[in-house]
Amino acid sequence: MHELVVLSGKGGTGKTTLAASIGSYIDRLVFADADVDAPNLHLLLETKLIEETPFYGSRKPVSDLERCTGCGLCTSLCRYGAIVNGKVDEHRCEGCEFCYHACPEQAIRLEEALSGHINVSGTRTGPFVHARLGVAQENSGKLVSSLKKKAREIAQDGDYDFMIVDGPPGIGCPVIASISGADLTVIVTEPTAAGLHDLERVLDLAAHFEVPAVVCLNKYDLDPKKAAEVEHFCHEKGVPLVGRIRFSPEVVSAQLEGRVPGDENALLRGQFTKIWKNILKRLDA
Repeated sequence: MHELVVLSGKGGTGKTTLAASIGSYIDRLVFADADVDAPNLHLLLETKLIEETPFYGSRKPVSDLERCTGCGLCTSLCRYGAIVNGKVDEHRCEGCEFCYHACPEQAIRLEEALSGHINVSGTRTGPFVHARLGVAQENSGKLVSSLKKKAREIAQDGDYDFMIVDGPPGIGCPVIASISGADLTVIVTEPTAAGLHDLERVLDLAAHFEVPAVVCLNKYDLDPKKAAEVEHFCHEKGVPLVGRIRFSPEVVSAQLEGRVPGDENALLRGQFTKIWKNILKRLDA
């Protein structure tokens, strides 16, 4: 099975659009949306929820007021001001667990906290694994790791040839978790100063974890001069450029209608076809 992760250094570059579009060329694959803070791949796929599993990614201290003697030690030690009269305020608590270890009466216990959910849905091409982190919850990297583990199990049990992961933007913990164990990462960028800067950051991250990377240049025709600069940068770095995508209002229209861009547009279809063929060449290599 080939595991392909689509990334970008910033949001809005077209990462999700590319992931959905290249997935349309595969008859049987497993999709995964690793952007657990703001998932949106489901907006372009016709999905039907099959399974929902709670995700417990952290522990939170809970007060046992019957054992509490009111010594005030926990209140004085809590730097977040989350404990008043021995009672933990879950909205202020940062989960450092200091109070749990410091309490002489063991009047504070740790309970698993519901941090989000991991879902499995069906699409026209195969299973789709996605998740959502709860409001103000942490451990998004741990959730991405659990999500990918679930997707890999489904892919291996079903003997799927491909797994396409729509990764989160940036270079933080969720991104690191999303590229772990991947065969190839496709980095989507755009012809802007910010796009070039963030492309360099993601390439450095992929190189650090020894994950092969290729680049796709989106909306290249909006600034040909900056596009040439991005292509020159890729050439200097020895990073393959697998394709260029023109700016097209049809992409926005398709997104608003919940369609995969290129399904009904021959020009876009040709661009995505070329990109997918070039990606296959890199995977075979």
